[in-house]
Amino acid sequence: MSQQARPLLSLSVVSTAAIAQYRGVTYAGAQVAAANAKCIGIAERPTSTPYIVGEVMSVTSKGTAIAESGGAIVVGSALAFDGSGRVVQASAFAIASPTVAVGSLVITTGAVAVTGSTASGPISGAPSVTMGALSGGDLPQYIVGYALQAAAGTSEFIEILLN
Repeated sequence: MSQQARPLLSLSVVSTAAIAQYRGVTYAGAQVAAANAKCIGIAERPTSTPYIVGEVMSVTSKGTAIAESGGAIVVGSALAFDGSGRVVQASAFAIASPTVAVGSLVITTGAVAVTGSTASGPISGAPSVTMGALSGGDLPQYIVGYALQAAAGTSEFIEILLN
């Protein structure tokens, strides 16, 4: 159970809801209440537990922070939020049936063979798609940071490196 942190950037935020210490804080000043939600940072230790509505609180946005675990965590693993603002190991990223569009031709992986014709003659066969790196937009899971310490289960305080 860690009680150390090295915040590089702490922001002052007015809480719009009750917020427990060491939990994720949304951009609206509330405790994270949805899995994989985005955050402005991790709530630092309050003078009163929990932070109350309208209280000015400190939120660690960059550097390392103490965070409450929502389950077992392995050192070095990517972290996301659970539905209570606690950190949990992020799930492995997977692409389910991607669709690739080239002009007016749309190819879905796992689809049946493609047949058609072009100006240079007929085409046929199974589609082959090469995916490059994903970029831009929002990915389906927000990575809060990375575990610097392990957690054996729920409600342990660990040091994390914020993204």
